[in-house]
Amino acid sequence: MRKSVTRTVSATAMSLLLSSSLAVPQCTEEVIAQSPGDAKPIPGHKAFPVAVGHGAGAQGGQGGEIIYVTNRDNSGPGSLRNCLVATGKRVCVFRIGGVFRFTTEPPIIKNPYLTIAGQTAPGGGVLITHSGGVFAHTPIVIKNTHDVIVRHVRVRLDRLSANRESDDAFTIENSTDVILDHVSGSWASDELVNGYGDNDRITISNSIFAYGIPRHDKCALLGSDPIDRQNVSFVGNLCAHNGDRNPDINFPPGSCIEVVNNVLYNAQSEFAEVWESYGGTPVAIAGNTFVKGPDSSVRSQGVTRIRTGSRGKARIYLWDNQFVGTFNHVTKSAKAVLIEKPDCPMTVTPVAAEKAYESVLETAGAWPRDAIDERVVRDVRDRSGRIVNEPGSLPAIAAGKAYDDADEDGMDDNWEIAHGADPRVTDMWEDADANGISNFEEFLSFREVALRGGAGA
Repeated sequence: MRKSVTRTVSATAMSLLLSSSLAVPQCTEEVIAQSPGDAKPIPGHKAFPVAVGHGAGAQGGQGGEIIYVTNRDNSGPGSLRNCLVATGKRVCVFRIGGVFRFTTEPPIIKNPYLTIAGQTAPGGGVLITHSGGVFAHTPIVIKNTHDVIVRHVRVRLDRLSANRESDDAFTIENSTDVILDHVSGSWASDELVNGYGDNDRITISNSIFAYGIPRHDKCALLGSDPIDRQNVSFVGNLCAHNGDRNPDINFPPGSCIEVVNNVLYNAQSEFAEVWESYGGTPVAIAGNTFVKGPDSSVRSQGVTRIRTGSRGKARIYLWDNQFVGTFNHVTKSAKAVLIEKPDCPMTVTPVAAEKAYESVLETAGAWPRDAIDERVVRDVRDRSGRIVNEPGSLPAIAAGKAYDDADEDGMDDNWEIAHGADPRVTDMWEDADANGISNFEEFLSFREVALRGGAGA
């Protein structure tokens, strides 16, 4: 069995950290735990080939209508709002990129079976925001619904809202089978990503959440006011420059919560908070890297247990996390409730924290990366940057030409020709190569690789 270790950095090594991208910490064993073992992935058809976590089975708009987003208007035909509020199975395919600013109350995604495919956008991709003031609420709200997938969009709130308590970048409320994957969020005056109410089978993965606005600068509130047990995965994300809730974990007993292979940087007060106010959260925290930044101090807490209003003890499983810098890595109260193996099988097999660190910095967030995400990643590598006190300016977004799509099935005609599909026929949900993955899902995978500068770009 591989032993779990919490990794600390000696005073000598600390002097090296400031001049290197990631010095390998010296290891001291504080917690002995069993290896998490083999993953028990979610059975059935996956949302997309690399989907992970408890939400991996979300259907999204598979099998449904392709709805073109052709303008950046607040509403009307061809607008993003038009696709978000439509009914039936649907996929938002972007024929235009740039800034999509809701100038009236942002829409609520309440109709199920939706995929927002930001990777289809030309140029620098998709940035969604609001106009500030009294109509400004969270731009992406998934509420009282199910089977929603959001990928490769960024939400940057450059104008302050008059509704600070409902000004997240992303909110998931009373919903099931939801995936947020490769999204980016910044400058929210509440949480950057917020789970509220009776959610279940949720995945938040491969994303960047940075620069929350004080005095409520929070990365992720994974659960709040739950009705019963939930299954939530927080995998491969980067939280940076947020005072606390990196992430906040508060669920009832019987839940399956996994916080796996994330990079958590520059928390001011707390990194991972495990609460007990709903009876005591059971959580697996595995393969993460907690990194002290300029706003962190020796009093900052890495993994901590919050007993305010406790109604039962938390159950915390730690495996192969690394803690970089001098701070309170695992608090005494958290150590008191450590367990030797996860309460329930994990859906993903954690990789070593050092390997995950590099993967997150190289791949997380919406692609193509904009200047904000590039700066965040650079800050982590350089141990630089600070928590900000107000929103910044929106970065420039490169213009681009949409790919040819004569049959309006959402796929690039040239890609269809090269991969056995027919650019004259709407065959997005067929399977030209008989590998069990629809033409459209394979095309989206191709687009993602291309946006990162890989083969096929």
